[in-house]
Amino acid sequence: MAITHNLGFPRFGKQRELKHALEAYWRNDSSPEALIETGYQLRQAHWQQQLTAGIDWLTVGDFAWYDHVLELTTLLGVIPERFQALPVATEADHLALAFALARGHKSNGSQAVASEMTKWFDTNYHYIVPEITPAQNFSITTTALFDQVEEARKLHDKVKVVLLGPITWLYLAKGSAFEEGPGDEAKLALLPKLLVAYREIVKQLHARNVGLIQLDEPILGVDISEAWYEAIEQSVTSIAEVGVPILLTTYFESVARHAKRLLALPIKGIHLDLIRAPEQLEIFSELLGKDQVLSVGIIDGRNVWRADVAAIAASLQGLQERLQDRLWLAPSCSLLHVPVDLEQETLLDPELQSWLAFATQKLQELSLIKAQLNGTATPGQQAQIEAASEALSARRTSSRIHRADVAKRLAELSTLVRDREPFATRQSRQQAHLRLPLFPTTTIGSFPQTSEIRAVRKAWRDSNLSDTAYQKAIQEEIESVIRAQEEVGLDVLVHGEAERNDMVEYFGELLGGFAFTAHGWVQSYGSRGVKPPIIYGDVVRAAPMTVAWAKYAQSLTDKAVKGMLTGPVTMLQWSFVRDDQPRETTCRQISLALRDEVLDLEAAGIRVIQVDEPAIREGLPLQRADWNTYLDWAVDCFKIVTGGVAPETQIHTHMCYSEFNDIMEAIAKLDADVITIETSRSHMELLEAFETFHYPNQIGPGVYDIHSPLVPTQEAIVDLIERATKRIPVSQLWVNPDCGLKTRGWKETRPALEALVSAAQTLRKQFAQHASVSG
Repeated sequence: MAITHNLGFPRFGKQRELKHALEAYWRNDSSPEALIETGYQLRQAHWQQQLTAGIDWLTVGDFAWYDHVLELTTLLGVIPERFQALPVATEADHLALAFALARGHKSNGSQAVASEMTKWFDTNYHYIVPEITPAQNFSITTTALFDQVEEARKLHDKVKVVLLGPITWLYLAKGSAFEEGPGDEAKLALLPKLLVAYREIVKQLHARNVGLIQLDEPILGVDISEAWYEAIEQSVTSIAEVGVPILLTTYFESVARHAKRLLALPIKGIHLDLIRAPEQLEIFSELLGKDQVLSVGIIDGRNVWRADVAAIAASLQGLQERLQDRLWLAPSCSLLHVPVDLEQETLLDPELQSWLAFATQKLQELSLIKAQLNGTATPGQQAQIEAASEALSARRTSSRIHRADVAKRLAELSTLVRDREPFATRQSRQQAHLRLPLFPTTTIGSFPQTSEIRAVRKAWRDSNLSDTAYQKAIQEEIESVIRAQEEVGLDVLVHGEAERNDMVEYFGELLGGFAFTAHGWVQSYGSRGVKPPIIYGDVVRAAPMTVAWAKYAQSLTDKAVKGMLTGPVTMLQWSFVRDDQPRETTCRQISLALRDEVLDLEAAGIRVIQVDEPAIREGLPLQRADWNTYLDWAVDCFKIVTGGVAPETQIHTHMCYSEFNDIMEAIAKLDADVITIETSRSHMELLEAFETFHYPNQIGPGVYDIHSPLVPTQEAIVDLIERATKRIPVSQLWVNPDCGLKTRGWKETRPALEALVSAAQTLRKQFAQHASVSG
């Protein structure tokens, strides 16, 4: 009989209960006890939901208050020195400590800056990077995980604990004493001490009768060195000695090249992501030990399309007959990356909704496949399987998916102009028009999304506010933002994006081929959620999307106002993408739509246009052998968007919270006039790439960490930019925040921007001899 299990469930809550509880706690509107109770209630509800769906193993350890890497970091007692004075006596203390690492901490006039944050492999999920030293010690400092096991065992006797593996955790950790980049083998000197801590964790789980450890080692999908691979062998062997069976879990990439060595380890079994790499099933099924379990990730944990239950069951029938209860069925990865429940949707039309499955439905699909394989499907289940087949057949033949006009434009892509005049020529013409000072200042795009402006958008969406009244309200907000920027003294302004709910969803609602949800929230980190659009068909722009707002903002000031667009790769990465054609084809369709928008912005008098691509590094394949293919089409898509404007029009792009150093050559090929990147949390370490790579255009290294409530000082900003001048010519530097300001309040934003402008003014005096170069 095939067995089902789940690698992880969304913890945000069906109605974003975790988000609301976290933010109430951070505002001091709620007690630590109330937050802890919310977490307890969410876990109970999610466990019960999985049991109701027929999942055989109950997974514990997938819950986290901010992100799962930070959860493990604090469990291991890895606390940077600047936070070590904080108390750790109670569970409430541990919560406050974890949030201090994630958000920064201010006490008695001193500030401890937040730890670095970056993307989890090739997803839009973020994690707090562990900070380690060569003398790092590890100690179990909280009982939260063990308490959760006790909670789960009251519901079910088959409890499986998910633990991020020690090698993935160590590989991703950073420290100033180690080389830049996560793969420094010097960190492996810490492995013996780290394994002592892991063994202690597993001993405590063993004492609580945990039946299985789901040891997540996604680092196996990356190009790791032999030393790191040997560390995997050492760690798995050491942890297995404690006595709790291990399900070694991989996802996001094939690990077929390691098949023989992995199956030789003392493990109960292995989990494979067969959505990303179905080809690896053959070798693992062939080499699987006679008592080992093979967990097959056959439900897509990162996309929302309905599974072909009948076809999946048929493809596994022979394997099931051979393995029986050693065949385990699971999603490809944690369901953290998809929304919770399709049943609460109100905006999707019935046809499109019939093509989809969210986390709750994916668990049901697992149970249907299990029933089909085991020959136990009830008439009701058989009807569900047939309904899935019919819906998928209807999707394949639906007339709403393909458009002849889009196909025609794609066929003509080879004739489209992509390359602009040389940067030196463009820079001279742009400066003659813009007349910017040395160290020009700007922001990334969005300004605080106040409760008032969100209420205006909601009232308009609910038809409780007329179009005229809505336009007036947004224009008033734009004018307020423009005036605030003028008062602060910024050089290049933005309109503030008051009309936008999200940088991707906003455009998805205005483009053909996209659909959007009412409750399709996915956690990005902490309390931050996104509601990715669904790309179901060919993408086309029906009308201008940003031009009217940008044109109005520009009419209010003599300073340049940036037009703001989300780039094609980010639109792709941060959406749920159709799976019936190559991703690059969909990306090029988006690029053509955005090119039309850029040209319309230019025609409307907008001379600075920002095309954000924060996800370009995120989309990079985990295997280097696949990098060039991806980067070639990703760069081409950006140049399709921007290649039609005049030399006088200044093109910006923005990138954040990813490791960009290893793709600098591709970033340079984008040929944006200005790039802005996140560097404040990493203390400008991202700029180390510029020591060996001469970036030809201008760059704005972020100096204000907008994901922390802490307000930077003028002195701190000056220090960061001075560090940047060691690697980048002064004439090429801009001064700006790390990212958009929508999640911050005005009480933080205004003084932070004042400090930013004051810092730029100080730097202009300090580097006055370079002023002639810039203007």
